[in-house]
Amino acid sequence: MSKGRILLVEDDKALAELVTYHFEREEFEVARTGDGEEALLLAAEQAPDLVILDWMIESLSGIEVCRRLRRNAETAHVPIIMLTARGEEADRIRGFDTGADDYVTKPFSPRELIARVSAVLRRVRPALAGEVLSYADIEMDTVAHKVRRGGAVVSLGPTEFRLLRHFLEHPGRVFSRERLLDSVWGLDSDIEARTVDVHIRRLRKALNDGGRPDIIRTVRSAGYALDVEAHA
Repeated sequence: MSKGRILLVEDDKALAELVTYHFEREEFEVARTGDGEEALLLAAEQAPDLVILDWMIESLSGIEVCRRLRRNAETAHVPIIMLTARGEEADRIRGFDTGADDYVTKPFSPRELIARVSAVLRRVRPALAGEVLSYADIEMDTVAHKVRRGGAVVSLGPTEFRLLRHFLEHPGRVFSRERLLDSVWGLDSDIEARTVDVHIRRLRKALNDGGRPDIIRTVRSAGYALDVEAHA
């Protein structure tokens, strides 16, 4: 099972191949490009779990790619690690201000980069850190197949359980119906996109039982997200 899908945006071919080799050896899936415009297209086609983004790339700067990823609802919460020869404090601050989550200065060791990526993913994807997923007042024991909200047991069907697990692994991130179909039902599924709405309603009903606030946010023309501000 893949540890996560990495989008590597680096126009130094030799470095990109080296980084790809080390990440694939650690069982990460890697999509790569050296072009900023293509990076945005790849991210739009399938949102990665994390982006490793070089500052100086073709067509668009890494900073601009970072800015556009943050503006897009489907990639706004994807972690971004800036990879660059720029080590000055002002440049690091600019990168963080634009939305970068971490900053690795060249030259670096692949082991260090993998450690940084793993650390960031553990923060945003609790499934990588253990068997219990949690967000707000929801807890899921993935081994015992039990879900609680505010300490109370929540009864879910198998599809709703998989759907909630996916949301818990990517809290705050917006997923379109098509993305949810691919991730929860599988790429070869013949189920219609509208079926997702049915299961979202069932999941909402189960989670909101007892008058608890709605924690699933509907984003018009974009999809759904697990978000504590959904009811705000």
